[in-house]
Amino acid sequence: MTQPLQGSIQRVGVVGAGAMGHGIAQVLLRYGYQVVLTDSSASFLDRGRERIQKGLARDVEKARLTAEERDRALAALESSTSLDAAAAADFVIEAITENFDAKAQVWRDLDARARPEVIFASNTSSISITRLAAVTRRAAQFVGLHFFNPVPVMKLVEVVAGLDTSPEAVDVAEKLARSLEKTPVRVNDAPGFVSNRVLMPMINEAVYAVMEGVAAPQAVDEVMKLGMNHPMGPLELADFIGLDVCHDIMQVLYEGFHDSKYRPCPLLEKMVAAGRLGRKSGRGFYDYSAAAGTKKGAGAG
Repeated sequence: MTQPLQGSIQRVGVVGAGAMGHGIAQVLLRYGYQVVLTDSSASFLDRGRERIQKGLARDVEKARLTAEERDRALAALESSTSLDAAAAADFVIEAITENFDAKAQVWRDLDARARPEVIFASNTSSISITRLAAVTRRAAQFVGLHFFNPVPVMKLVEVVAGLDTSPEAVDVAEKLARSLEKTPVRVNDAPGFVSNRVLMPMINEAVYAVMEGVAAPQAVDEVMKLGMNHPMGPLELADFIGLDVCHDIMQVLYEGFHDSKYRPCPLLEKMVAAGRLGRKSGRGFYDYSAAAGTKKGAGAG
């Protein structure tokens, strides 16, 4: 285990206990930070804590942590349904749903409660950092830190400066990422940044291929895995990310660029409306339900 970032950051608030939030919290704990995990849902918090415990147990099994380090890490985890707990931290990372209004409300509330010097970081995967920063009184201390799922495994972190983000805030954010043995890459504040500006249109086009009858989901994925050497096909990846998240990001791109090439595929919209969100709902382009036994094609009509 490496030491936390030296200086004023010892306690990090993580807002949102879902897939990204609990993953970020787990990595922070692994590398010696005190973590305050908050969520408006007590059940999400309980589930997040359980997943963190399981993740740290795997770290012990794989010799990334000793049992003693795991116990210290779990002792350094605090959870709460109140934003006051996160606001008292030295650095705050928000990882809630990919919706501007929801994120903006969280940041307004945190801004009113946190110390003036605390840096805010959003894990948004597509929303403008400049726009989010503008709802606070600390735009100079607002930065994007886009981690990738699963956070304990993926090395990349996109570091995004808004129009008014100070170089000092970007530097602190990069140092925090490096202290977690991540690789920070600076990108400019544009819809989707780099990762999702490239990835999501590919996924969207794969959905169009299914909708137009070009090929079945399994065939689309096999072509991309075997022909392009992708470890996971675009539709399987969409199920993993969440079809609702893919749709939200495409909508951000569409609204941000005003270009029809970013319009969410009607089939994607239909599946989200039907609640077929991928792995988390048990069905997307593939069937993940217990009745299915193992993942199998679910059809998308």
